[in-house]
Amino acid sequence: MYQIRTFNKISDKGLSLFPQEKYSVGEEAAAPEAVLLRSQKLHNENLPDSVMAVARAGAGVNNVPVDEYTKKGIVVFNTPGANANAVKELVLTGMLLSSRGILEGKDFVATLGDMQDAGEMSKLLEAEKKRFAGSELAGKTLGIVGLGAIGSMVAEAALALGMDVVGFDPALSIAAAWRLPSEVRRMESLQSLLGEVDYLSLHVPAIEATKHMINAETLALMKPTAAIMNFARDAIVDAKAVVAALDAGKLRKYVCDFPEPCLIGHEKVVAVPHIGASTAEAEENCAVMAVNQLRDFLENGNIKNSVNFPQTSMGGMVSNCRITFTNANVSGVLGDVLSVFAENDVNVIDMVNKSRNDVAYNILDIDSCPSDTVIEAIKNVEHVISLRVILPAK
Repeated sequence: MYQIRTFNKISDKGLSLFPQEKYSVGEEAAAPEAVLLRSQKLHNENLPDSVMAVARAGAGVNNVPVDEYTKKGIVVFNTPGANANAVKELVLTGMLLSSRGILEGKDFVATLGDMQDAGEMSKLLEAEKKRFAGSELAGKTLGIVGLGAIGSMVAEAALALGMDVVGFDPALSIAAAWRLPSEVRRMESLQSLLGEVDYLSLHVPAIEATKHMINAETLALMKPTAAIMNFARDAIVDAKAVVAALDAGKLRKYVCDFPEPCLIGHEKVVAVPHIGASTAEAEENCAVMAVNQLRDFLENGNIKNSVNFPQTSMGGMVSNCRITFTNANVSGVLGDVLSVFAENDVNVIDMVNKSRNDVAYNILDIDSCPSDTVIEAIKNVEHVISLRVILPAK
């Protein structure tokens, strides 16, 4: 029976996909094969040596020590796109809040509690409403940085609202390019995009290359009437530089999901408490995707949506035994492993070998399970990091 250790509250819709006869799931799992979490920080968490996989029910993995786990042969999964619609809707909300005097008007109305005459209130509101006039999104230009699952959905929604959309993504995948509406104009650089936009929406991961990509220098390229939507990560924006631009009249509005001390109370900032993916639907979608990926890995050895291992699949089990092994991505390792099989008359029916950066992953179907001696010999092949033997489900 597989053991799964959970952190945080995971949607029951996802957890119910673990068959009770094959899985034990809970916070107290003593020797878990896998870990399932949302926001729990694992950097100072001592995981048992039994752990082979970690699945984050969400897109970002800042709370997971990915490099450390890669060296140990632990596969780290995320769930890209599962919360995309929830974030998309919040981006649209942010653009509307930054364009119309909705919040300011609401705050004004909240001050009228002492008024008792509906007629007088109506006259006052009619006289004051011009203070809360705004502008429409239609006809404005939205710039999107990061054209993955969320960025492409934001682009599609913005086009439906009558906006012009320009985008920039230096790492645009083929799959993402196919998803992207053809009306989106792709820009060659961040700098060329910034000068055109009335609204900027950020959808890139927090990595070294994107740290403070929005800073004093890049802010200076934007229109003073522009507004920024940051529902990606706090680290990609220099908040102090944003405040300085707002104070100097060089930026109209900043809407974000990541409050910082320097942003609190600023009249041109709308900050919400990291609720981009906080919908029941998004939490369910993330949990379902994470559970399905863990099950496919544990039961079949397949890897999908990993942030540190290559996507690798051989489908469901059809042989009497399946072996998977991870190795450092150097030449000769697979040949050495196959030599061990050949020397011991082990017949390989089918196999797949994939690599990503410094790690390689292999799935081999064989007609009968090799002896413990053969397994131990493979484990001792130079550069082999980890090995599993998977048997068909009974």
